[in-house]
Amino acid sequence: MINDQPPWSRSVYRDSHGRGTRRPTFGTRLPRYRTRCGIFDDLTAAQIRRLGAGWPQLVKPVQFAVEDVPPSDPTPWEDRSDLFSRSFPAGRGIPARIVLYRMPIQNKTRDRTELELIIRDELVLQLADLYGRDPEEIDPMWGR
Repeated sequence: MINDQPPWSRSVYRDSHGRGTRRPTFGTRLPRYRTRCGIFDDLTAAQIRRLGAGWPQLVKPVQFAVEDVPPSDPTPWEDRSDLFSRSFPAGRGIPARIVLYRMPIQNKTRDRTELELIIRDELVLQLADLYGRDPEEIDPMWGR
C-alpha cells in the first residue's frame, strides 16, 4: 500500500529494525521547517495584506512578485546600485507589477525586524512610484 501523504504529515514514520515506531519530534509549523525564502515570502505577503487593508484601490490592481536577484542588465535610467525592487507600470493589457529582489534585501539586513522594515519601505516606495504619490501619504511610518 502506497501512502500519498508526505512523511511529515504521517503520524508514524517507520519501524526500523524492530525497535518500535518513530514519531516526529517537532511539528511542521515550528522554525525548523521555515527557510529564509519562506520567511521572506511570508513577510512580503503580510506587508501586502497590511497595505491592502489601508489602500485597497491602490493594491488590488497591482501584481506582486519576488525574485531571487535582479537581472544582470539594469535599464539605463536606473541609477541605483543597490536594486532591491522594481515597479513596472501597466500597459498593453498587462497589469502594473512590483518585483522585490530577495537576495539583495536579505544580504543588507541583520535580523528579521530589519528585513520586515526594508520590505515595507520598498513596497511603499514602489506603490508611490506607480501612482505618483508621496511615500508618506501611503504609509506615514515610511523610512522610519
